[in-house]
Amino acid sequence: MKRIIKLAALPLVLCGCGGVKNLQKSDIAMPASYSELMSAPDDTLSIADIRWYEFYSDTTLCNLIERALENNKDFLKAASRVEEARALYGIDKARWYPDITGIVSGDNETTDYNGAGVKSGQEYSLKLSLNWEVNLWGAVSWAKRKGMSNYLATVEEMRAMQMSLVAELAEAYFRLVALDNELIIVNETLRTRSEALEQARLRFEGGLTPETVYQQAVVEYATTASLIPNLEREFNVARNAITLLMGEFPKEDLQRGALYINVMLPEKVPSGIPSSLLQRRPDIRAAEQRMASAMANVGLTYANRFPNFKINLTGGFENEQLTDFLKSPYSYVIGSIAGTIFDFGKKKKQYEAAIAEYDQARYTYEQTVIEAFTEVNNALTAYQKYQETYGLKLSLREAALKYVNLAHLQYRAGSLNYLDVLDAQRKYFDAQISLSNALRDEYIALVNLYKALGGGWQLPSI
Repeated sequence: MKRIIKLAALPLVLCGCGGVKNLQKSDIAMPASYSELMSAPDDTLSIADIRWYEFYSDTTLCNLIERALENNKDFLKAASRVEEARALYGIDKARWYPDITGIVSGDNETTDYNGAGVKSGQEYSLKLSLNWEVNLWGAVSWAKRKGMSNYLATVEEMRAMQMSLVAELAEAYFRLVALDNELIIVNETLRTRSEALEQARLRFEGGLTPETVYQQAVVEYATTASLIPNLEREFNVARNAITLLMGEFPKEDLQRGALYINVMLPEKVPSGIPSSLLQRRPDIRAAEQRMASAMANVGLTYANRFPNFKINLTGGFENEQLTDFLKSPYSYVIGSIAGTIFDFGKKKKQYEAAIAEYDQARYTYEQTVIEAFTEVNNALTAYQKYQETYGLKLSLREAALKYVNLAHLQYRAGSLNYLDVLDAQRKYFDAQISLSNALRDEYIALVNLYKALGGGWQLPSI
């Protein structure tokens, strides 16, 4: 198990230079979190317990992710929704406490009843009024629970968005470096084809080979050269996808690493026990909080069917003259119970609608759980199969390289014609591209597995 944990970091360590590099053991750096995982029971191990900035040990990728978390507009909107829900929750909590209002007034009233003459009357007042709704049927409690659940749901939804954002950027990054690697392979092959084309031309003009050999070399060179414009287009699209996730405008220069070849990733990665997925995945916890909010709304609508009990206490000073104003205290106390006698079933229908809303939230939660377990199963299978594919492609490339070397030797010895050499070179070129794509797919499969298990939303510890 210790060997597997160490290898978990391998696919995500990239070199800072261009081209293809064979990974050596000296290139591996194991974060402290891996040591913590190794000391835990085997059935509780999971790569999702590793924070994203330790899981993706490439500093270039981590810097891009940090910029995305700071500038991505969708993520910033999610953070703003958290602040909105926090403020609304504060309103619901404040319903537990009375409202206190202050009133300072002065008025002058003139009257002339039955023509008896104009009379003037003044009144000045300074009063404090306290209004409090007694939590008689639990309406205030249910409102607070609803606000708290809504707030916690937005927090988990923001974490789920961060988890998706980290995975999307990592996937886009590996696609970009894979395209970079593919361009290197194509350009190197094009240089080799150019040399072969020149040799074929000289041999044809010297009468050593027929024209078909020369034209075949022309076709191979043109075929390879025609791949470059499309690869450059795909490279530009992949680079723009990263800058879009980072909330930035497209740029011509984006720092990146390179793709390792001959990397043997672990056959199995720790995924933890199935029940831990319910606690680790923020989208599941968000759906759970939405269900709790809907349940609280059921209790709130039920409590609203009963009368409200409110207390009003007003005290202060009131007098017709300011001279003896402070000698004229004023107080007023009232308690009221108010409720609807007949509303044609409106509150009952609101209660029934709340129950239906809760059922929808419950079904959404159940569906989210099923989808999460399905994603994990698909991700585990995909990683395993892409790993098998990579192993086969690696063997294919090694065989194709031997085929090229043997074809060149036999051609120079005169036992093989040049068309067979071109065929060997073509197979080796295809094997190189296939291996690069297989390694890219294996990286992306591990990224998706890390996301499916609930990794990527953890914040750095302070």
